[in-house]
Amino acid sequence: MKSYITTPIYYVNGSPHIGHAFTSVMADILKRNREALGYELMLSTGVDEHGQKNQEAAADLDMSVEEFLDMRGKEFRDVFDRLGIAYDYFVRTSREGHKTAVAGMEQSIFDKGLIVKKQYTGTYCKGCEEFKKESDLTEEGQCPLHPTMKVEQTDETNYFLKMEPYREKLLQHIADNPDFVQPEAFRNELKQMLAEPLEDLCISRPKTRVTLGVDLPFDPEFVTYVWFDALANYLTNIDWPQEGYEAWWAECEHLIGKDILKPHGVYWPIMLMAAGLPLPKKLSVHSHWVGAGGVKMSKSIGNVVDPIEVIEKLGVDALRWYLARNMRADSDSQISVDLITQSYNSELGNKIGNLLSRAAKFSKARFDGTVPAPGALSAEDEAIRKSVLEATSAMGDWINLADIPARMQSIITVADEMNNYFAEQAPWDLIKNEETRERCETVIYVTLDCLRVVMEALTQVIPTSAEKALRMLNAPEIARPWRPELDKLQGNGELGEIETLFPRVQ
Repeated sequence: MKSYITTPIYYVNGSPHIGHAFTSVMADILKRNREALGYELMLSTGVDEHGQKNQEAAADLDMSVEEFLDMRGKEFRDVFDRLGIAYDYFVRTSREGHKTAVAGMEQSIFDKGLIVKKQYTGTYCKGCEEFKKESDLTEEGQCPLHPTMKVEQTDETNYFLKMEPYREKLLQHIADNPDFVQPEAFRNELKQMLAEPLEDLCISRPKTRVTLGVDLPFDPEFVTYVWFDALANYLTNIDWPQEGYEAWWAECEHLIGKDILKPHGVYWPIMLMAAGLPLPKKLSVHSHWVGAGGVKMSKSIGNVVDPIEVIEKLGVDALRWYLARNMRADSDSQISVDLITQSYNSELGNKIGNLLSRAAKFSKARFDGTVPAPGALSAEDEAIRKSVLEATSAMGDWINLADIPARMQSIITVADEMNNYFAEQAPWDLIKNEETRERCETVIYVTLDCLRVVMEALTQVIPTSAEKALRMLNAPEIARPWRPELDKLQGNGELGEIETLFPRVQ
């Protein structure tokens, strides 16, 4: 059983931002979830090194293109490593094997007569690196994704891929495969994009304008359009066109932001059809992050969230938790350092970390550094144990991107119930009398064993903290495939070193 998850490859003309962090962290959560189920996983992320914007960014810094690409590639990789993203393949489109494969794909499509050379006059957005129709622009004539960047009127000769011959076939594929685009709102948006005849797609840029890219194999005066080159990474990462890529490709899921639905939902499937290749299994689409109060993030307002700044202030799992907990599938979500701090203190700190600290320290102090063995279970014990199994069971099932926030909500809800159980049972009172000592032992065991189940589930989301908690509990190794199971803590077993899992941050 295989699962191949991809993130977009990120333009290196700027530093990594919260959008890059989000998609790659979600991909990592899905990877950890599927590994917990016993799947063999491939996760790719990385950088798109070609195109006009990257070429100009290198020039602006007065660096050679090679130096610039090395510097930026390392910067992205370092951020992803700090975010705890267990990627299997880090993409760099400057890799020779990738460039050779892209040229091969273009040549095969050209040989079928599907690529034509023609003069084109149109409106060009440098931010998107693509030509725009009038209907794509705002009333002011600007690109809605790059409103501060002036669009340019361009008149030049280029090569174009014929798109219209494949439009109906793509619509049929969407109809036959309702899971192809998730959630449904974005599937409907894609169908809308395909409702009218498609213009040919410009797949080249003249070298007089852009030199950073893959040479067109049939005309060395041109380089490949950056999207055509970038999208092919999903195949070249798994060694296409060599044999053996098919098993991974059949299980490929692209994670993308809503702003790049058109390249992934229209250009890419038609490129693949033109090349005679099967389509990916699924596009999982997410919305965007905006600042507190729903204000678009911008450096001038000062509401940009820098992932590294958050990690340094609160630790990596505070950021991972907030991202997993708060993105809604088909509407934009708010983020700020204050909101992340509140979520970290109130949910991770007060509800999960505090309960672990109280129960484990009590157990260590009162039961000679061990987890006490439980006695007979009461109705209250059985009720909380059932709640914990129900709340975590979904983490033992296949998770889709849009499911993640609801899964986190279940865990926080049951953490509240566990805190109520602990407060109502009041082990600090039970320990005072010999006749209620055994009851105290049972309450402590039930609490710590329930925490173990929750922490095992959370290894998929906040692995650093969850694994630290499991070491404190001296919990047994997590079984694969994972399902939540009770009574795995060893009664009278030693506890590890107890430390504060989520120290409070002002």
